Amino acid sequence: MGTVSLSGEDFAAATQAAGIVLVDFRDAGSGSSRAFAQVFDAAAHRHPDLRFTTVDLRAEPGLAAAVGVQRAPSLMVFRDGVPVFAEPGWLPEDSVELLIATVRGLDMVAVRETFPEPVHRG
Repeated sequence: MGTVSLSGEDFAAATQAAGIVLVDFRDAGSGSSRAFAQVFDAAAHRHPDLRFTTVDLRAEPGLAAAVGVQRAPSLMVFRDGVPVFAEPGWLPEDSVELLIATVRGLDMVAVRETFPEPVHRG
């Protein structure tokens, strides 16, 4: 399936969708970001049932700031709209595969019980 680029306009809808969504915050000028992009893009082809997305940090600095991303590469993973992983730096292929297996195995009922959504008061 490959990767899909996200912007500030479609980030929330994409990451709140059902299923597993991985977001690679990239900067084409960063060597480590380019290296991780190869790992990330290869994983996207191995896991067509997951949604692999990218955000260009140079094009979307407001989005990066809003979600707390300060450098590229940074990886965020959402499952059923819940952020379950967020770390800067690039991961080797075996670590990405382990992360995917771990996220697939999460008990989302237990996750939501342990980390309930905050109550928004208007």
